[in-house]
Amino acid sequence: MRFIGYGNFGQRWVGALKDGAIAPLATAADFYSDLKHWMAVAETAEAGLASGELQLAPAVWEGARVLCVGLNYRKHAAEGGFDIPPYPAMFGRWTRSLVTDGDVVPALEERLDWEAELAVVVGDKLAAVDEETALAGVFGYACFNDISARTYQRHAAQWTAGKNMDRSGVMGPVVTKDEVGDPASGLNIQCRLNGQVMQNACTSDMIFPVGRILSYLSEICTLYPGDVIVTGTPQGVGHARNPPLFMKPGDVVEVEIEKIGVVRNPIVDGSRRDG
Repeated sequence: MRFIGYGNFGQRWVGALKDGAIAPLATAADFYSDLKHWMAVAETAEAGLASGELQLAPAVWEGARVLCVGLNYRKHAAEGGFDIPPYPAMFGRWTRSLVTDGDVVPALEERLDWEAELAVVVGDKLAAVDEETALAGVFGYACFNDISARTYQRHAAQWTAGKNMDRSGVMGPVVTKDEVGDPASGLNIQCRLNGQVMQNACTSDMIFPVGRILSYLSEICTLYPGDVIVTGTPQGVGHARNPPLFMKPGDVVEVEIEKIGVVRNPIVDGSRRDG
């Protein structure tokens, strides 16, 4: 089953995607407070809303944490000249930076880079759990483009500034884990810029698989239903190319992950940061 967010009288709601239409369910906060209930409701809920008539959004509630992993693919670490990290390298994104499929992304600087990533949505409360329990506690997965402002990212050792540009975190609909399986078995993940393949890899190249990432994070802080974990990007980013290649207004960037789907976004000039 697939879930998408949308605006409803100033609130974020979550609905089930069925044949291109949406079955309304609950506010995002209510949805994640009782996933089992709303999953059961979704099975028989009628899809009465046309997705093309709504302001769509990621199926994320306002209080969710978005925790991202850097350098989590072996070949990506190698292209940047980095050693394999002994632990996941974590940084945070704000939920306000998130948009969804079809939304415009403003080019607020000249070194705007793509990063195709697999996002994980937590389904159970996870506190100091082992890897098997952590993986079992996943609600679903989504395509994610962790669009990065490389100039600002390089201003300091911390990456936060370069990872929270307005409208730069693209997240697609959430696909429940029963439709995806364990990503460690290998899902093709690809990024295309104006139709040209920039990244083409497999999630089996992850240094830290999903269960390990969630288990590690649960040692530090309790994870709650609705929290989003973004698991890193493979090789092929723009700043590592020779010469470097970055996105500009007029470009279209796509991220596609096997069994999950595609997100596609136009890049526009910075004057449209709120549009």
